[in-house]
Amino acid sequence: MDISRQLKIANATGNLLFGQRQAIDACGRGDAKCIILAANCPQEYVDDLSAKHPEVTIHRTVMVNRDLGVASGKPFSVSTITVVDAGESDLLTLDGNLE
Repeated sequence: MDISRQLKIANATGNLLFGQRQAIDACGRGDAKCIILAANCPQEYVDDLSAKHPEVTIHRTVMVNRDLGVASGKPFSVSTITVVDAGESDLLTLDGNLE
């Protein structure tokens, strides 16, 4: 799957949240369906998030935060993207890939 393309589709047709705090808030509210992480997202944050919210699919990409920001059409680095509504994209078919 081309995550860059799917992020652009989801950004246009769905609802994505950007940033670590928004991910934590969305998980707490039960809105998060999937979380996409940059390769260089802090491991401490990832461990905490997966421990507190095991029901949410967490997928770590091979892109670093700068590349993930560009892929999602943002002019800034993005370490965490929360999928609230995937729109017409296939992002919800991603598998969790944390060890």
